[in-house]
Amino acid sequence: MRQNKNQAAKPNGKTGVEHIIEPSAKRVFNLLVVDESGSMSIIERHALVGINETLTTIQKMQKAHKNLEQRVTLITFDSTHKNLFYDNVSAYRAKPLKPKDYNPCGATPLYDAIGMGIAKINAQAGEDDCVLVTIITDGEENCSEEYSLQMIKNLIEKLKKQNWTFTFIGTDDLDVKSIAMDMGIDNHLQFAEDEAGTQAMFACENRARERYNKCRAAGEVMEEGAYFREK
Repeated sequence: MRQNKNQAAKPNGKTGVEHIIEPSAKRVFNLLVVDESGSMSIIERHALVGINETLTTIQKMQKAHKNLEQRVTLITFDSTHKNLFYDNVSAYRAKPLKPKDYNPCGATPLYDAIGMGIAKINAQAGEDDCVLVTIITDGEENCSEEYSLQMIKNLIEKLKKQNWTFTFIGTDDLDVKSIAMDMGIDNHLQFAEDEAGTQAMFACENRARERYNKCRAAGEVMEEGAYFREK
């Protein structure tokens, strides 16, 4: 059920002060799809920190742009499970994950996780809403059962025409550009799978998220493929 925007005041957990969202605010659905397969154990702690930094950035964007209503859906995945930590919640209700919440293991059903996330948001977002999809992985698809590459590409190509922006972030041992383009994703970023590389990647992603929201708040649209472009 869609939240009544006239009641969209969100409490600040530290002070109890409410940040008011304008009644006519445009909704921004932030879908985060994060690999939790075994190979991510190399950067487990840094990935967790980065996820939490991204949640904090989304909250900052809610505070900075009252004419946008930030919604959060967070999925982590491996071949043993797909965890839906947040399902279309207010930015202020997306609390930081704890170490017990992120434990890499198993293989990489990348297409199934992306498909699950798209299906969730597609059932919630309207034609006037904006959707920002962030996919982070250190491995290629290897065990999806429900979705194929062609199915994912068809969905993405269709939704890019409906205010959806897709980004693909992968480690430097992958052909990130080719994987992204095969899925129809124009925005891609490669990072070194170590502490410094992971920190730099999340910092870059969060700066891009800030630019994206600045554009949306001004009623502007980013050029295709320009999400990570630093000016």
